[in-house]
Amino acid sequence: MKEQIQLLMGNEAIGQGLIEAGCQIAAAYPGTPSTEILQAVIDRQKQAVEPLHIEWSVNEKIAFEVALAASYTGKRSVAVMKQVGLNVAADPFMRTAYIGVKGGMLTIVADDPGPHSSQNEQDTRLFCLQARVPVVDPASPAEAKDLIEPAFELSEKYETNIVLRPTTRICHSRQNVSISEPITLGRQANFELDTPRWAATPAFLPALHRKLNTNLEKIAVEPDWQPRWTSGDNSQPRTALIASGIVYGNLVDLLEELNLSNKIDLYQVLMPYPLNPGFSKKIHEKYDHILILEETYPVIELQLAHPGAVGKQNGSVPREGELTPDVIHQALAAFLDLAPAEEKPEERRGQRPSLCPGCSHRAAFYSIKKCFPTGIYPSDIGCYTLGMNLGAVHTVHCMGACISQGAGFYQAYQQDKGEFPTVVVTIGDSTFFHAGIPALINAVIQKTRMIIVILDNATAAMTGGQPVPHMGIAAGDKPTKAVAIEPLIKASGVDFMEVCNPYDNERFESLLKKADEYIRSPEGGVAVLIARHGCIMDPLVRKAQNSFLVTINESCIGCRICVDKFECSALFMDRENKFAVVDQDRCIGCGTCIPVCPVAAIVKQEKS
Repeated sequence: MKEQIQLLMGNEAIGQGLIEAGCQIAAAYPGTPSTEILQAVIDRQKQAVEPLHIEWSVNEKIAFEVALAASYTGKRSVAVMKQVGLNVAADPFMRTAYIGVKGGMLTIVADDPGPHSSQNEQDTRLFCLQARVPVVDPASPAEAKDLIEPAFELSEKYETNIVLRPTTRICHSRQNVSISEPITLGRQANFELDTPRWAATPAFLPALHRKLNTNLEKIAVEPDWQPRWTSGDNSQPRTALIASGIVYGNLVDLLEELNLSNKIDLYQVLMPYPLNPGFSKKIHEKYDHILILEETYPVIELQLAHPGAVGKQNGSVPREGELTPDVIHQALAAFLDLAPAEEKPEERRGQRPSLCPGCSHRAAFYSIKKCFPTGIYPSDIGCYTLGMNLGAVHTVHCMGACISQGAGFYQAYQQDKGEFPTVVVTIGDSTFFHAGIPALINAVIQKTRMIIVILDNATAAMTGGQPVPHMGIAAGDKPTKAVAIEPLIKASGVDFMEVCNPYDNERFESLLKKADEYIRSPEGGVAVLIARHGCIMDPLVRKAQNSFLVTINESCIGCRICVDKFECSALFMDRENKFAVVDQDRCIGCGTCIPVCPVAAIVKQEKS
C-alpha cells in the first residue's frame, strides 16, 4: 500500500491507529473530549482485516471490564473514556495493575485541562502513579496514533494495561497523519485457566505486587520510551526545559518563534510514569536550573525532586487551567529572564449556553419550577444541566449522583419532623442507565419520598447522539434488543410511575402535583415521571411533530418572562419598543412557550 496522508482530528487519528494495530475489541462510554475515538473506529471498521467488536457500553466500568476479559483471551482490546470516566472504572482499573493482561490492552483516557467540558481538571497521570499503571503522554495527534502499536507491544511484553492519555487539544486538533495497512495478528481467543492469577485472593496479592514492581522497574528503562533529548548550543549551561504532552508541542513552537530552538537543552517526556531513575539521576547531575512544564499536576516534577527545578510546586507555572502558548511564554520569560510576554486582553465569552429551541427539557423544567417554586432540584451531567439557567437545577455533581443527593436532602429534612420540601430530581435517560439504577434502588429501600423525573430524549444528546439501551440500537446503528426503562423502574420497587410528553404542559403539571401528593401520603415513597420526547436535534423527531407559526401580538406587556424565565433562544426583546419578538429563523414552531405568557400574547397558527 502506497503511503497515504490524511488530515485527521486527533480522535480520528487514534481510532485509525487502533484499527491499524489489530485491536479487535473496542468499548467506550461517550464523554467529551474522548467521544469521537470510538466513533472513528465505527466509521473505519471496514478497514479492519480481522473481526472487530465495537460497543457503546452502559458505563466506563463495564467498558473496561469487557476489554479486560477480551485481553485475557490474547486479543488486543481498548477501553475509551474521559478523565472523570476513569473514576467510574477505578475499581477494576486498580486491580488490573496487579492481575495484568494477556493480549495487549490500552485504556485511552482523554484529559480535559481547562476544563472545557468537565467537572474537574483531574490529571490521569497522577491517577496512574497511584494505581502503578504506565501512562503515555502524546504531544500531537500524529504522535498519539503512532504510539498505539508500540503501546500494545509494551502491554503484551509485560502483560500490563497501558494508558494513553491525550488531552482536549490533541483530541480536537487536526494534523496530517500517515495511514498504513492494518496488521494481521491471526489470533484465536484462548483463555488459559490460571485461577490463582485471574481470581487472586489476598494470599496471592503480595507476590503479584512484587511482580508489578519488578515490571515497572523494567518498563521505566525500556529504550524506546525514554525522554527524548534535543541538545542546546551550551549558551544556557546547566539549564534545561522538560515538558510532556501537548505542552511540549506548544513549547517547541514557542522556542522557534523566540529564536531559541536548539539553544537550550530540551526533553520530551514520553512516559511520565514510570520515570526512568537513570533519567532522574542524569538531570540531577547535569543541570542546576530546570523549568518543568506539564498539565495539570506536577507528576514529572514530583518524581524528579530536583532542588533547582521550578514549575507548579513553587508557582512558576500556574497550578490550574491549560498551559496555552501565552501561559508557557510567561513562564519561559520569567525562567530565562527574557522580556515579559505581551499581555493579551482576557477572552470574552459569548452568550451563555442554552437549551436548543424546542427542547423538551425546557418545557419540563419550566413546569417543575412552576409547580414547586420552593423545591430542591438535584440534577446531573448532560445537556439538561442547563436547567440551571431556568432556576430548576440546584446541584450537579457526577453521573448518577442526583438521585442519591435527592435522597440525602429528603433524609436530612425528614429528621426535623416538619413539612419537608419537595425534592425533584432530574436525570437523563443515558445517565439513568449509566449510574442511576443502583441509586434508585437504594432510594426505594431507604423509604425516600421524592420525585424523580427521567428526561428521556432517546439519545445521549450532549455527546453527539450516541445510542441508549432502550432504543434497540447498538454501535454503528446495528439493531439490538431494547431494554425498556419502565420495567427497570418497576423492578426497582417503585409504585408510582407515569409517562408524559412534557410538551403537554397541563398533563405534565397535573402528574407532578399528583406525584407530590403521593410522596406525602401514608403509603408514599419514590415517585417517577418519565418525561418522554425525542431530542429536537434529530431530524426525524422534528419531522414527526406538529409545527406551528408562533408569533407575539400587540398584547405583549414586555414582562420578559418568556425571555428570562423560559429562556428560549428563539425569543428576544425588541429593545426599542420593549416587547418580545420571535426569531423565525430559530423557532421550530413547537409552541411550548405559549402557556408561559401571562397575557396570552404568544399565539400559534397553522403553517400555510
